[in-house]
Amino acid sequence: MRADRLVSMVLLLRQHGRLSATALARELEVSTRTVLRDIEALSAAGVPVYAERGRHGGFALLPGFQTELTGLNHDEALALLVAGSRRGAQAFGLGSTLASAMRKVVDALPESYVATANDAAQRLLIEPETDLLARRLIAEKVPDAVLSEVRRAVFAGHKLRIHYAAVDQDPTWRTVDPIGLVTVRGQGYLLATKSGADRTYRLSRILDAEELPEPAQRPDHVDLAQAWQERSTRFRTGGNQVTVLLRLHPDRREELVDTALTVRAEETDADGWLRLEATFQDSRHAEWALWQLATNAEALSPPWLRTALHNRATAIASRYELSP
Repeated sequence: MRADRLVSMVLLLRQHGRLSATALARELEVSTRTVLRDIEALSAAGVPVYAERGRHGGFALLPGFQTELTGLNHDEALALLVAGSRRGAQAFGLGSTLASAMRKVVDALPESYVATANDAAQRLLIEPETDLLARRLIAEKVPDAVLSEVRRAVFAGHKLRIHYAAVDQDPTWRTVDPIGLVTVRGQGYLLATKSGADRTYRLSRILDAEELPEPAQRPDHVDLAQAWQERSTRFRTGGNQVTVLLRLHPDRREELVDTALTVRAEETDADGWLRLEATFQDSRHAEWALWQLATNAEALSPPWLRTALHNRATAIASRYELSP
């Protein structure tokens, strides 16, 4: 909305002192022509914004627009600034909204806190895009229009019609009762019910969405943490799961724990290797996980998994066999 954009423009000018029309357009995600029109609107409304010409010119405000959040201590100010780096807002399509809110918060901070809190916030990194092995952590992309419809239905308590593409299935339309939204490692999920049965939908697989006027059939209060825990447990204990007995080098234990659904019955052999019982979602998951561990793991059972890994290793060795 234009009113929100005008407020954001005032806050940007307060925080930066002077900004060019190009810089304002980039921050507000609009055209420079729109920025110029908004500057005129601010002037007409009595906001003391003026233009400074020249190579380093731009738009600036006369001092005097300062409100403070009283009773806010330094750690509370720091917590608000760090909140701006969390990925949950991005997963739910609220990144630009969060940025606008943070500008308003920073503008209202007591002046004595701004510099020290900003410096401290620069020394904290929350969920970087890559891990220590330089593997890029990809946050799933969901169209803004889809996220907007899903959010509105969740917050308004209305039924939601989604065009959903389940794995290995053609997309279909379905009407659900939304309960809440959850983000895990940059991936967003919609918790809902369909005909009274619990359902969990991955946001990146929702191709289109439509908020319906009918009220959703759902409880007035929900414990999302408990609901997510219960659904996660059902997911780990259902489906075509397979249990594998394996030997594993202890240096790769954490990698296996991160990959398998469950790891139990753990003991240490005489040579220092671990003997484990791990559960995987299905046969493909088990074969993939053991293959990633290469010679640091040995599947002891079931026999079909040993055969599958042997055949894969034989095919690779044959492909790279040295010529006479």
